[in-house]
Amino acid sequence: MASTEIPSADVSRLAAALPFWMSLGVIPLVWLGAFLGGFWVLLPVLSTWYLFSALDFALGQNTENLDPQTGESALFWYRLVTLIWAPLQFLSLFGLIAYTTTQEHLSTAELLGVFFGAGVMTGTIGINYSHELMHQKNALERWLADILLAMVLYSHFRSEHLLVHHRYVGTPRDPVSARFGEGFYQYFPRVLHGCLRSAWQAERHLRTRCGRSARDLSNPFWRYGLLQGAMLGLAFALGGLAGVLLFVFQAFVAIWQLELVNYVEHYGLTRRHLGDGRYEHVKPRHSWNASQKASNWLLINLQRHSDHHFKPDRRFPLLQTHGEEAAPQLPFGYPVMTMAAMVPPVWRRIMNPKVRAWRNRHYPDITDWQSYDTATNPMPR
Repeated sequence: MASTEIPSADVSRLAAALPFWMSLGVIPLVWLGAFLGGFWVLLPVLSTWYLFSALDFALGQNTENLDPQTGESALFWYRLVTLIWAPLQFLSLFGLIAYTTTQEHLSTAELLGVFFGAGVMTGTIGINYSHELMHQKNALERWLADILLAMVLYSHFRSEHLLVHHRYVGTPRDPVSARFGEGFYQYFPRVLHGCLRSAWQAERHLRTRCGRSARDLSNPFWRYGLLQGAMLGLAFALGGLAGVLLFVFQAFVAIWQLELVNYVEHYGLTRRHLGDGRYEHVKPRHSWNASQKASNWLLINLQRHSDHHFKPDRRFPLLQTHGEEAAPQLPFGYPVMTMAAMVPPVWRRIMNPKVRAWRNRHYPDITDWQSYDTATNPMPR
């Protein structure tokens, strides 16, 4: 008779992957707020921002690295959570619209609180998972990434991220790289416009090089528009105008969180200009690194961002953490740092000395940083 005992190797892999599944806990917290109202609508924010900040302080850092040559079969339990998230988020978001627009126990403030929490679900978790999925080669994962981004009306982020950000990070051509001295409230409107513009131009140039028009059906902007239109249509079908407004509100919250993280990840870090529009190759020192254990569980190692830009095709469990000698280190995890970014004087007090120290360490020969700090974001035409 065949044994039903699970091999010890599979058990250990499951145990190692389970902390990264904690993000699933945000979904029942959002629903609890929808059912109970009142203080309960704050649970998604309190858990992702404050609980994980506290856990970071309690658990410290994790500087251990998995072997980057680990095979796909050993990563099953890590990958699975990213694969199941999209359908779970879809059912939760549109279920919330259908439920809340037919109930009367929630005040307007409580209703906004519920969908602020939904924006935490779709932004802090959903967009982050879409980021992991869009970097993969198989069609299913890339489609899941597009579905997740359509649920926050930010589908063009995939084009911008893959074709612009990774190529031009730390240079004037990347609208997402925050300039030294640029406050978040200056950065946010700039990047909303710049991200869409650069994504469209990148896709247009890709078609032009192949002798095609920007309006060619191969342009993913057609897919982006259809998916986003379908999401808005479904929100209207389930909740009418109120459903659409709540859907748009959660999308704005999600985009705001994404761009807060983008702001933190590269603030003030620039690549050396080599002349003639050329820049040095991307290295781990061009992204801020953070090794806080709990927030890396929540964000599936997004804080190992230095290695992500160095090796973009690595799946999240294989991302390596780098020490101070190779990559600049954030003093806290993303939950604390994004909260600091929303208070510009606090942010500057924490980060500006770190940027200056980084410049002195890696580029002591550069004495005039004005051209780096005030650069605009032209894309090639």
